[in-house]
Amino acid sequence: MDDSTNQERGRPAVEQSPLTGEPLPLELVNTTYIKGGVRGHLMDALTGPEDLDRWLAAHREQFSPAVARALDRSGRAEEAHVEAFLELRHTLRELAAARTSGRAPEPALTVVVNAAARLAAQWQELAPGPSFDAVPRWFESDPRRVALGEVAAAAVSLFSGEQAGRIRACAAPGCILYFVKSHARREWCTVGCGNRVRVARHSRRTREDG
Repeated sequence: MDDSTNQERGRPAVEQSPLTGEPLPLELVNTTYIKGGVRGHLMDALTGPEDLDRWLAAHREQFSPAVARALDRSGRAEEAHVEAFLELRHTLRELAAARTSGRAPEPALTVVVNAAARLAAQWQELAPGPSFDAVPRWFESDPRRVALGEVAAAAVSLFSGEQAGRIRACAAPGCILYFVKSHARREWCTVGCGNRVRVARHSRRTREDG
């Protein structure tokens, strides 16, 4: 984990990002955000194991049903899980910045996301008994690391797929969130950012007219 990831630690814990409903990789990226606009403070929703478990539970429906069930049966997250998710978060933020600016990603970033995506590799086996039920099996035995893999695999699909051209970095001053442009008129990540920009524009025009 590099210095940029380390700098994200120790921030006040929060319940959730002000922006939700985005693809799973951006949901992870957006667990850091600025509260208070241009003069605000960096907030972090993943400061420890309990935060990670809350985040996983809140996004349960975005994981595969098998992984969601495995997470339900597992114990509590550990610090190593948090470190792994923070490393992936930093990587995805850098990839999103490269994708939205038209830059080629640094090779080290693709190495991290590809290695994480392999954790989601699975196959089906027949369960014992007469019902011929298929059950999933993973090379990775830790459900949280499999969940990490599903986030990374979703990122591969997001950055390479049809939604890639609609990924945006919010242009509002003081905002660091990313979103997928869901309709033609959407310019900001949230209504709050849009309102803040409009107020700033109005104030600037008023000063110029005065």
